[in-house]
Formats: sequence, C-alpha cells, structure tokens
Amino acid sequence: MNQISFNIPQFDGDKTKAKMERLLEKYKMLRLQTPEDFLPKITTTYTITPQSFSNQFHSTTEEAALKKMDWEIERAKYMKRIERGINRLTQKERRILVMLYMQDEEMFDYEIYAEMGLSQRNYYRFKNKAFYRLAFALREEVYKQGDKS
Repeated sequence: MNQISFNIPQFDGDKTKAKMERLLEKYKMLRLQTPEDFLPKITTTYTITPQSFSNQFHSTTEEAALKKMDWEIERAKYMKRIERGINRLTQKERRILVMLYMQDEEMFDYEIYAEMGLSQRNYYRFKNKAFYRLAFALREEVYKQGDKS
C-alpha cells in the first residue's frame, strides 16, 4: 500500500520569537519618533524656477509635508495591524505584551511577573506563547527551510 505523506513545514520557534520581538520593538519606536528629514527646511533658497501648474514641482515644504503624510499613513497601518493582532490574544498574553511594548513607562520582565502574581516560569511560558500566537495572528510565523504557509 502506498502511504500518503504530507509536507507539513516545521515551525521555527526561536526565529519566530525573535521576529515578533523586532516587530514589537519597531511598534514601540514608531510611537516615539518623528524623523528630522520629514521636517521642512527653514532656510530659504533662491532659484529661478518657472511657475508650473502641472503639480510636478513642489517646494521643500510641500515635499516634506507629503513625505510626512505618507509616513504617517504607513505608521498608522503598521500600528493598527499590531494592535489587531494583540487584541486576538488571551487576557494574560495581551497584558504581558502591552506592559512590555505598548506603554510609555518601560517595564522589565521581573516587574511584570511580580505585578501579575505569576511565577517566573509561568510568566515566560505565557510570554513565549504570546509571541507565537501573535505571529500566527499576523501571519508572520517563521518555518524551518524557509517555508511559510
């Protein structure tokens, strides 16, 4: 008899966890930053540029405003995506990730598990599970051999 074999990709827990930590750190930084290159130039420059009504020429102030607006849209999309993924987790998992990455006051692992009344071992179990579940919710899980489904 022929046996049916399924090619189920192998989940890579360490790489998935590392990827989720990077995504959440990015979320944390996006909350705090506004790049300087999005700000308009203050000094005036004089150039001989004919007036154009084709919308192909923009002043540096207009360029900076457009660039900032595009960045804000991308930032909002990214943050909303992370927030939706976080909302799909259990209450304990969500609380851990919110306390670590989504509030202004920086907290450390030992502070969180003490505040939640969890043992260190249980805290890290919930934290790791939260990373994995968030990865699946966001479709960002990592598989061995580069497979992704």
